[in-house]
Amino acid sequence: MPIGAHLDHADPVAAARELGADAVQFFLTDPQGWTDPPERPDAAAIAASGLAVFVHAPYRINIAATNNRIRIPSRKLLASHAKGAAAIGARGLIVHGGHVGAGDDAAVGFENWRKLFERAEFEVPILIENTAGGENAMARSFDRLARLWDAVGEFGAGLCLDTCHAHAAGEDLAGIVDRVTAITGRVDLVHANGSRDEFGSSRDRHANYADSLLDPELIAAAVAAAGVPAIVETPVEGHAADIAYLRERLPE
Repeated sequence: MPIGAHLDHADPVAAARELGADAVQFFLTDPQGWTDPPERPDAAAIAASGLAVFVHAPYRINIAATNNRIRIPSRKLLASHAKGAAAIGARGLIVHGGHVGAGDDAAVGFENWRKLFERAEFEVPILIENTAGGENAMARSFDRLARLWDAVGEFGAGLCLDTCHAHAAGEDLAGIVDRVTAITGRVDLVHANGSRDEFGSSRDRHANYADSLLDPELIAAAVAAAGVPAIVETPVEGHAADIAYLRERLPE
């Protein structure tokens, strides 16, 4: 089970080597922008690095949106980042589940996700990430996640399970992998994050394990149960300690 961290995109291979990680995640562009990723001169080196490489899509992408001015650019941006992720040999492109507007019917958001996969094919697996807050979110609670998977499951959509987000959304981490795979049939990546906040807070604030209000033993147990790569998105100063903690508690 490769374990690594979300690192700076300038030279992710070197950053991962310095950290002793065997997995890496990074953005291809400004995560708050609408920019298509440029070709990377180090694409071949990243693909040949032996690292388990993952790309996180920009935060602005909202596939569920009922507003055409958000949804249509989101589809295009997701496709361009999938192409960029494929060029560096990434195992998946992580994207948040998104949300509909206040007063909108959630069913429209799920249908918008379905239409994405009906109308497009992607060069890398699209890994939908559960989110921490928002009454109108598509992937916050597991009952919503079940409705989302009813819409996209047949198209091979993947799942990125974020432990901090689940904790913030009020989902108990004990046995969480069994519960989520009963819905999705799969977990492709774990974002193994501690939380600065109490259970059910709806706050997406990651913490290093030493400072986490989410028991790190539950995080490690979720990673072990999933049996897939894990990425820590915790504060950078604690990356090495968080990775070491996971490695010490995972089966050989």
